[in-house]
Amino acid sequence: MGRNAFLLLPVLLLAGCATPPTPAPSNLSRPASVFPTNGLVTQRAILTARGRQFALNGYVALDATRGRRLIVTEMFGQVIGDVLVKPDGAVFVMRSSPMLRPAWIRRFLADDLECVFSPGGSASCPIRALDSKHFLVNRRWYKLDLRILEILPGPQAAELFDETRAQKP
Repeated sequence: MGRNAFLLLPVLLLAGCATPPTPAPSNLSRPASVFPTNGLVTQRAILTARGRQFALNGYVALDATRGRRLIVTEMFGQVIGDVLVKPDGAVFVMRSSPMLRPAWIRRFLADDLECVFSPGGSASCPIRALDSKHFLVNRRWYKLDLRILEILPGPQAAELFDETRAQKP
């Protein structure tokens, strides 16, 4: 009996499991109804760049007529990046830090903001939606694992979308 079980073990190992493999998530478009046209979205992200990981928090203010504003903070609340994207596509760096320089904010942070939160999105966005509140952005230089924590619909303060309030360099 012990010998038969020993001979049966390689057959079982080679046969594998009867359950079909779960396919890897494909590039899904963001469902249009996930984010309100006016509201505040709280998010948490893991940024992986140059082999290092950074835990970040983010707050996105959405306004259909004034644009989208993303404020990124590190875990202790220090603002490391702040960008405003107007409905016409104009990008304003409201605040930067040594970790996120203005050029990087303008090029990547604003692009990622538009990929996830713009109403139409873009076919060229390197984003994969794992579900309606979990997104992966995979660019050549970094990866961003983004999770939406809370969505509060409603109007946002006009001051949030005033580009003249940008921090002076």
